[in-house]
Amino acid sequence: MILVTGATGFVGGHVVHALRADDRPVRALVRDRRKAGERLQAWGCELVEGDVTKPDTLRRAAEGCDAVVHLVAIRQGRSEQFQRVMVDGTRNLIAAAREAAVGRFVHMSALGVSEETKGLVPYFGAKWQMERDVETAEIPHVIFRPSFIFAKDGGVLPTFAKLARLTPVTPIIGGGRQRIQPIWADDVGAYFSRAVDLDAATGRTFELGGPDAVTWNEFWERLKRVRGMRRPSVHVPTAVMRMNALVTERLPGNIPLTRDLLKMLEAGDNVVTDTSAVDVFGLPLVSLDEQLRRTA
Repeated sequence: MILVTGATGFVGGHVVHALRADDRPVRALVRDRRKAGERLQAWGCELVEGDVTKPDTLRRAAEGCDAVVHLVAIRQGRSEQFQRVMVDGTRNLIAAAREAAVGRFVHMSALGVSEETKGLVPYFGAKWQMERDVETAEIPHVIFRPSFIFAKDGGVLPTFAKLARLTPVTPIIGGGRQRIQPIWADDVGAYFSRAVDLDAATGRTFELGGPDAVTWNEFWERLKRVRGMRRPSVHVPTAVMRMNALVTERLPGNIPLTRDLLKMLEAGDNVVTDTSAVDVFGLPLVSLDEQLRRTA
């Protein structure tokens, strides 16, 4: 049995689907069984109510599990929220996994997280600490650091596509020369499913990206070409975008542009520097152009 946290989220849905496609039994941690939706149950998942911030609920969830896949994270909030949900939540889950003698802990971090960037924004700091706690948990582990995750059903790509379709010009932050390496969500799911019992992956941290690393300028050109759009692009100074984020991040809901996100974008290229995941897992990966076609 594999316990999956964050199973109702965007990435979680693709990870659970990959696990079930490989005929692996899944127990999904949900905060409210009634609101979890029918999808997880339709895939044959066992649902257990719990919350990573409530240790008592995790003991029951982890009991009898062979592996844990941990996907829970937040992108916006105060520093204490990052601490409570991400750092303390991970520690609570590790404690429950150790008590239940779980044999594998597969954890999702993020590309760009490092000792050098941990102080940049609370998100990076929390992810860095989560990695350290997983590494020292005395449970065989695998850590993934994915780049931008693309899919038709969620994440940032539908927002990009909508922006390209509805605006008269496409705004590109700064000079658009920094690079990204988007990976298809189903490929991420396949990595997680393989990691559950692949001995060669044990105790390692892997960077995940798709086959194509492109600048933001190249990305927008490809997106509009695949969708048959001819609207021009305009480069918007980062300072202007920062002023915009100062206003929009105070709005309710999941805001796509925040000052912290701008800091992460300014930090440098978001591309894989270690290609060992490709060698160890040997998975066929969806090209960027095909990713864009699939979302058209």
